[in-house]
Amino acid sequence: MLKSKSPKQSIVITTSVVCPNDVNPMGILQGGVLVQWMDLASAICAQNHADAICVTASIDSVKFKAPAKIGEVITIKTKITGAFHTSMEVFAQAWSKKVKGKDLKLINEAFFTFVAIDDKGLPTKIPKLKALTEEEEVEAIHAENRRKLRIKN
Repeated sequence: MLKSKSPKQSIVITTSVVCPNDVNPMGILQGGVLVQWMDLASAICAQNHADAICVTASIDSVKFKAPAKIGEVITIKTKITGAFHTSMEVFAQAWSKKVKGKDLKLINEAFFTFVAIDDKGLPTKIPKLKALTEEEEVEAIHAENRRKLRIKN
C-alpha cells in the first residue's frame, strides 16, 4: 500500500550560475533555459514524491517577473502542491542573486504537472499528499481547482 507523503519530503533546491551560453545578446538569461532548469528541478521533486520516473504533462502560469544577468546565481525551489491518482502538481520558484550581493530577487514562478510512470511507460499510482500545515492544505485545494481547469480545457 502506498503511504502518504508531506510536501517537505519532496522539496528540491538547486542552484546554477548564468553562463555566457545561457544568455541572449543583451546578457540576459534566456527564458527557455530557465524553464528547462525549473522543469528538471520539478521533475526531481515529483520523482521524490512518487518514487517513480515522472514525465512533464503540462507547464502553466509561467510568470517571468524580472531578468537575470550573466554571472548571477539562480536558486530554484520546488515543492509538491497537489497529488492526485497518477499525477501531481509542483510549484517552482526561481530566484537570482548577484555574486557579491545578499538580496534574492524572485525572477520566475510556474506550476508543473507530472505523471508518474512504471517500467512499461504507463501511468502508475502515487502516494497521497499529507498536508501538515494550514498553508499546505490551502495549496492542495488550489492545486485541485487548477487540475479541474486543466482537465476541463
